[in-house]
Parts: sequence; C-alpha cells; structure tokens
Amino acid sequence: MKYFGAHVSASGGLENAPRNAHAIGATAFALFTKNQRQWMAKPLTAAEIDAFRRACDECGYTPAQILPHDSYLINLGHPEAEALEKSRTAFTDEMKRCELLGLDRLNFHPGSHLKQISEEESLDRIAESINLALEKTHGVTAVIENTAGQGSNLGFRFEHLAYLIDRIEDKSRVGVCIDTCHAFAAGYDLRTEEACEATFAELERVVGFRYLKGMHLNDAMKILGSRVDRHSSLGEGMIGEACFRYIARDPRFDAIPLILETPDESRWAEEIARLKAFAAEVQ
Repeated sequence: MKYFGAHVSASGGLENAPRNAHAIGATAFALFTKNQRQWMAKPLTAAEIDAFRRACDECGYTPAQILPHDSYLINLGHPEAEALEKSRTAFTDEMKRCELLGLDRLNFHPGSHLKQISEEESLDRIAESINLALEKTHGVTAVIENTAGQGSNLGFRFEHLAYLIDRIEDKSRVGVCIDTCHAFAAGYDLRTEEACEATFAELERVVGFRYLKGMHLNDAMKILGSRVDRHSSLGEGMIGEACFRYIARDPRFDAIPLILETPDESRWAEEIARLKAFAAEVQ
C-alpha cells in the first residue's frame, strides 16, 4: 500500500493538517508541529493534542502515514558550542512534541559544518546530537533527510547517512528520508528506470532499505549534480516522470509517507492522483 501526500499547512491549529491533507486526496502528510521559523514554541496543551489525534482518526491517518519535519533553524552539526547546544535543545523539544502527539518519526536535515570544522567532526556532532535526543524521548524515530549538498550542508552522500546510522546507539530509532530532488542535485541519477535501479541499489548497499522511513517526491529545477536545492512540479524538471512512476510501482516504497514538496500546492491533488494512477498500473 502506497501512502502519497504533501507537506500541508497546520495554520490555525495542528488539527487542520490532517484535514487539509484529506481534502486533496492524500493518504499521507507532512507538517511542522510548531512555527519552523522560531526556535521554541509554547508547550502543547492537552486540548491541542486531543484535537490533533481526533482529526487524524477522523481522516484515517495512522502514525505510519505522517512525516513531521523539524525547524530549519536547527543545525545539529554546528561548530560553535553555544549554537550547537541551542540546536540540540530545540531538536529534543521537537522530538518530545512528536511523542506527545502520538507520532512515531521526525524528519530533519542533518546539519552543516559552516566551513569551520571538518565534515567528519560535524558528522560526529550530529550523531551525538541524535543520541542525546533519543535518550530523552521514547517511541519517536529520528529520520535523517539527505540533502542537495548546497553550501556546507552534510548528508548529500549516502555514505554520510550510513556514517551517522553507524554511530547511533539505538538503531531501532533511526532512519532516513530520501528527497528525490536532493539526491539528483547531489549527483544520483534518477532520470530513467535504469538510473533509478542503479541509484536505489546503491542506497541498499550503502544504507539499507530497512532504514527508509519516508521520502520527499520532488522534481528538480537544476541539472544533475548541481548541488542546488530547487524543486519543480512532478515531471516538469530535470528528473522527469519516469522516476516517480518507478517509485509508485516498486513495493520497496510501500507503507511509508511519500510526500510532495513541489512548489505549486494548487496542483497537489492532481499530482497525488497521478501517483496513485502509477501505483495502480501494477495491481
């Protein structure tokens, strides 16, 4: 069973996220559990938690279909001690919010070395940050997203993801989210079925599909290996439609949230319907 959705708005209350997803025919959704432009947020109230859980039940969403995302301000590999501690505190708070809401995973960008420390030292800081958050929370998996490698961002190589997983003490609570635009921008070809076979074979060899807990389905505005993170609508960028048909038809991508972050949200219902049609081709 494929879970297709989009990163929907939770404006006006977290309970609106599942309702917004349901309105576009989504069988999965992503959301921010707080304002992503702020470091901290007011603690969740019992009423907010109950309203969100009831809306998920009413709209038919289980935790396996929901991929919350943390704040973009957080940098778990920050080279400076004070800023690193601020990021760690915020990340742990995001994990705790997921725990309270009954969600079982949190998607996040690993971090950046800011050209002040080595990649390896920054990756070690990221791994330590994840371990610290896992120690203080329960039941929520830390889901590391691959990046385009823009600027000093880490996570653009599958080897970076594997390096982090290798250093996580509780491997039952770590996973990865593969963004197709980010992968393509980082140099992993996805333009044909054969290219997808090779790229996902490399993902299996280096990381392992057992760690795949979600995906972001985005076409790419820039060329292969550009290291530039710019999303396009499905089939209208440099990747093309073949990749998304491949993912929709392949059972290795079943039962995880497959989330659109394409730029025109007015087309999400149409894009979700197209993905569902691709998946139906093998039934």
